[in-house]
Amino acid sequence: MAVPPAYSDLGKSAKDIFNKGYGFGVVKLDLKTKSQSGVEFATSGSNNTDTGKSGGHLETKYKVKELGLNFNQKWNTDNTLTTEITMEDQLAKGLKLALDTSFVPNTGKKSAKLKTGYKREFVNMGCDLDFDMAGPTVHAAAVLGYEGWLAGYQMAFDTAKSKLTQNNFALGYKAGDFQLHTSVNDGTEFGGSIYQKVNGNLETAVNLAWTAGSNNTRFGVGAKYQLDKDTSLSTKVNNACLVGVGYTQTLRPGVKLTLSALIDGKNFNTGGHKVGMGFELEA
Repeated sequence: MAVPPAYSDLGKSAKDIFNKGYGFGVVKLDLKTKSQSGVEFATSGSNNTDTGKSGGHLETKYKVKELGLNFNQKWNTDNTLTTEITMEDQLAKGLKLALDTSFVPNTGKKSAKLKTGYKREFVNMGCDLDFDMAGPTVHAAAVLGYEGWLAGYQMAFDTAKSKLTQNNFALGYKAGDFQLHTSVNDGTEFGGSIYQKVNGNLETAVNLAWTAGSNNTRFGVGAKYQLDKDTSLSTKVNNACLVGVGYTQTLRPGVKLTLSALIDGKNFNTGGHKVGMGFELEA
């Protein structure tokens, strides 16, 4: 078996069916460019049609191939500056080290996180140290894989309070065109998903979630159909009768348009439905 995914990527194929290709209640523009020297620029701006609030960010990425270093800097309209420096496969094959810092000039708030990860055949693990004046928080996760089976564990430990703040388990199975994922978060949140690639054009997914002590079960079905090489149609529906539809088309190389709508089936005549539009440019 190849290297298993990181814990956060377990069940990713099913999550993408429900999340990608939609942008309800948002008008968004993304622009990506790359200079001749290899510096990548990404600019994004969006407007929430419900609240009228606008926001955006500017991101730059630069690689120093000789040293195996990646530099990533981001600024957003909340006036937060973040910088991440990453080194991968330099000290050891499969080992990744990163330092992530953020600074808010308005308030003077600073934060830093040291990230480590190691992956090889059958195992993918990581440990992050979130620095805080009161005491650092340790985040750790590991995924083991064998013959398609995947088992993962994720935890967070607050050293200031000497308390385990996160305690998650996951189990799954991954085949060529089929994936199954189940999870238990903090012993109270239970979830599961199934993903299937029916054929070259059609992908489907089902998710299920419930909370201990509650009879409220959340259930959803989603699908993505590739109409042609430039056009795809996505749809999803859940047990609350919320129906989502997304349409994505590549107008030309580097230009992509996304249209989406969320319909409240229970209150169809009263309104409250949402629409969204996204425009992506890449040069």
